[in-house]
Amino acid sequence: MSATTSTAHGDLTTAPIGQLVRRLAIPASVGFFFNTMYNVVDTFYAGRFSTDALAALSLSFPVFFVLIAMGSGFSTGATALIGQALGAGDRRAAAVYATQGVVMGWLVTGLIMVIGYLASPALFRLLGATDEYLAICLEYIRVILAGTPMVLTFYMLNGILNAQGDTRSFRDYLLVATIVNIGLDPWFMYGGLGVPAMGIGGIALATVVAQTGGVVFLGWRARRTGLLFRSEGARWRPHWTTLREIAGQGIPASLNMMTVALGIFIITYFLSEFGQDAVAAYGAATRIEQIVLLPAIGLNVAALTLAAQNGGAGRYDRVRSAIRTALAYGALVMVFGTALVYLGARPLMSLFTDDASVIDIGAPYLRIAAFIELAYVLLFINTSALQGLKLPAFALWIGLFRQIVGPGILFYLVTRVWDIGLSGIWWGIFGLTWLSAIIAVVFAQQRVGMLERRHAEAEAAAAATPPPAAAPGSTGR
Repeated sequence: MSATTSTAHGDLTTAPIGQLVRRLAIPASVGFFFNTMYNVVDTFYAGRFSTDALAALSLSFPVFFVLIAMGSGFSTGATALIGQALGAGDRRAAAVYATQGVVMGWLVTGLIMVIGYLASPALFRLLGATDEYLAICLEYIRVILAGTPMVLTFYMLNGILNAQGDTRSFRDYLLVATIVNIGLDPWFMYGGLGVPAMGIGGIALATVVAQTGGVVFLGWRARRTGLLFRSEGARWRPHWTTLREIAGQGIPASLNMMTVALGIFIITYFLSEFGQDAVAAYGAATRIEQIVLLPAIGLNVAALTLAAQNGGAGRYDRVRSAIRTALAYGALVMVFGTALVYLGARPLMSLFTDDASVIDIGAPYLRIAAFIELAYVLLFINTSALQGLKLPAFALWIGLFRQIVGPGILFYLVTRVWDIGLSGIWWGIFGLTWLSAIIAVVFAQQRVGMLERRHAEAEAAAAATPPPAAAPGSTGR
């Protein structure tokens, strides 16, 4: 069977960088948009069903986020390793990483399911769920946990495709899944056509069904690349050395995503001192920020993939070019995003709430946040490129600083020592994000330069090494 390689749309190590960034980023950004819309559909139907169902969906998010973080983190690690192998021209190594990545997903699945089933009741009680409310939360999350194999397999298959420059499959799946979900949610919730009414468990089942469809579709696309076949070098039995290598790339990326959830908790903790209106205002404002950033999210995938393949090929000049080009496109998008958020702060807040007090608190934050958007672009693109170069630890350390250590110290000083008030928290977020972005830019430039020098030195040493002498009596042929 002939394999479809990453050169189907132009070689990622030779084609013009600008063309490649657009080809990778645009479908990925569209895919992330539909991923957001998928979640909006679930939220909409849960709210129509009951207030308890909507609250249960929100309360279940921390547990579900662990699945997303693990899946996305290990997928990022696999993408980096597969891309590096392909860039170096070693398809057999790429096939080993691809299949062992899927195996890693299956191994992690069992761990998450066991811990999730055992810990979720206590976690929900800690978050205030009792009696019927607790029962609804458990009804939802247990179905989600049962679908964990589909979630993690989906992410690992997408990592295989991303490493070869295929971001369209992700987009195509989510487009269809979002449309299908509009029909599945009410059908499974209320029942009909032979399906019993399942309430909020129906929303969870619709997600599992959609993920199963994604595994089938992405599995078919990944199979066409040839990297899943034994004849290409694929290994389906656990290979512990390779699994450790994937874990070394995937665990820091997963933990970095988890710092986001902890960071939201820390900010919410300090905001709660100013009342529920402040917490609600921040929640609405961050949703607006996320929507504005959606067009630029695909640039992270482009930076990761291009850094991996060109780093594997030793083309560090192209790695630098990929980072610069992605940043240029991101800055262009954020010019419009910044203007939209700054000028439309109050109207945008009013889309999420009609509470004047919440709008009065959220609008000033949005006017500050408008000038943070570019910092997010700088931070995410540079950390993605470093992950593509098999340097994932930086993302974790900068995440710990930006989300946990920095806010914990600064917001304590702002609220308990200096008594600056809400504006101190808003400007604290601004300062920490920009400082993190600047550190990421400097660190990425230094690391790419270091790798470039090492590669040049290795090539020079290889060129200076004389060929082995012929054995006595040999003709040299």
